[in-house]
Amino acid sequence: MEAITTYPPAKWRLILSGFADGPTNMAVDEEILHAVADGSSPPTLRFFGWEPPCLSLGYAQPASDVDRSRLAELGWSLVRRPTGGRAILHSDELTYSVIAPVAEPRVEGGVVESYRRLSAGLLAGLRALNVPAEAQADPPRPEGMSATEWAAVCFEVPSHYEITAGGKKLLGSAQVRKRGVVLQHGSLPLAGDIARICDALIFATEAERERAKVRVRARAATVNEIAGSQPANPDRREIAWIDAAQAMARGFAEALNLELVEGGLTRPEVERAEELRRERYGREEWNLKL
Repeated sequence: MEAITTYPPAKWRLILSGFADGPTNMAVDEEILHAVADGSSPPTLRFFGWEPPCLSLGYAQPASDVDRSRLAELGWSLVRRPTGGRAILHSDELTYSVIAPVAEPRVEGGVVESYRRLSAGLLAGLRALNVPAEAQADPPRPEGMSATEWAAVCFEVPSHYEITAGGKKLLGSAQVRKRGVVLQHGSLPLAGDIARICDALIFATEAERERAKVRVRARAATVNEIAGSQPANPDRREIAWIDAAQAMARGFAEALNLELVEGGLTRPEVERAEELRRERYGREEWNLKL
């Protein structure tokens, strides 16, 4: 068991954003990064959802992984994240973002070290949701899979300090550092079929798509799937978005010694996020890397 890291008290902004489309969500995350870099906004913990469902690609992921005709048929949108990693389908989930200066003790160090530090808050929040999760420092690559079979889907790809429960991946995170600020955001699936993402990706055959779905379901899980199997939740009550957000916020506050002050975006943040949405995240030139 790793030693628990203690931190001096600190005050962060907490934003419960509710639901927005993919380009808006990514524009808001980036704008908060710039506001923190400028010193006009404090370190921020944000929770948000996605409406309509959205497939997000990692910054360098090829758009050729996406079956755009199927995506349109499903009514899902597409956005490219400012962070790395692989494709994630954002639907029936809670998404978090942490934006703080690189010198902040809770994110200082290299990428892997900051993952480790923030994982303490994620784990404490999951415990509050009756989800017995753990963080694996260096999870193994799944056996029996070629790189082309698993590379497109985030929840099939092992990552540093991966959050798992019941032996299954539960929370995928990604990070970018810009202007002396760390932006880490991650996806916590609450409900639904974790393998739906395969319906919007390119596969050589339908048989290969179905095999991929089997692998994803074996490798990953949702919060309600894990929480519903626990003895303390015999009625299998589903966890709502707001309950998950509040529990995760308590976990961050407890584990990282934070005073979270709930608030919203400033007017300049709203205006600049709208501009980022128009000029970047809402444009095919960005999302498809044309």
